Amino acid sequence: MALSLSIILPVLNESGLIQSQLQKLQPLREQGAEIIVVDGGSTDDSARLASGLADRVITSEAGRARQMNAGAEQASREWLLFLHIDTTLPASMPNIVMAWDFSHATWGFFNVRLDGEPLVYKVLSWFINRRSYYSGVGTGDQCLFVRRDVFSDIGGYSDIPLMEDIELCKRLKKKARPLIVVSKATTSARKWQREGVWRTVFLMWRLRLAYFFGADPHQLAQKYYDRKYDQAGDKGL
Repeated sequence: MALSLSIILPVLNESGLIQSQLQKLQPLREQGAEIIVVDGGSTDDSARLASGLADRVITSEAGRARQMNAGAEQASREWLLFLHIDTTLPASMPNIVMAWDFSHATWGFFNVRLDGEPLVYKVLSWFINRRSYYSGVGTGDQCLFVRRDVFSDIGGYSDIPLMEDIELCKRLKKKARPLIVVSKATTSARKWQREGVWRTVFLMWRLRLAYFFGADPHQLAQKYYDRKYDQAGDKGL
């Protein structure tokens, strides 16, 4: 049975990573999954390198929410899955998607594993997964997935420069509880490696807390992106 899955990848200046990551998705593509790469105006060869390894390579205004909405508009499968370019889906993905088709789930996300060897990354992974389990809110690193009709009904991602994944989850929770996939997606620890573990953890939680108390996502984005990384390639909170 063909996989009714559209995988949407927002990218920006990821030429060093994009081909190897898209190669990992080819077995799913061979089984019917649709791969949509949304480039946010890269100044490198990201879009060209993705050609031939994706069903569609499109461009949009930069910003994860805008790029993911643009990809969703082009999607044709029943399930949408939003994937960061430095995250790898579990090997059992075909079985996971088929299970969704026979479940009552309308949306969800994956448990996650950071790919670093030090013990601190295992501890961080554990805390991320516990937090998401109890809150029912996933982040972009956790490969949010949703039925295409449900995504359309709620209007997709809000056009905000940060917290778009958390905001989407909060709206989806009003419709149904998330399905949390136990099989772990593996995501890069490059943010923590570049910025420092505790500095990054402190920043992320400080911004999440500020958002919880009503801070403007645009102001939070100025603080978050006042660093070295491209918005589409940086990690979620």
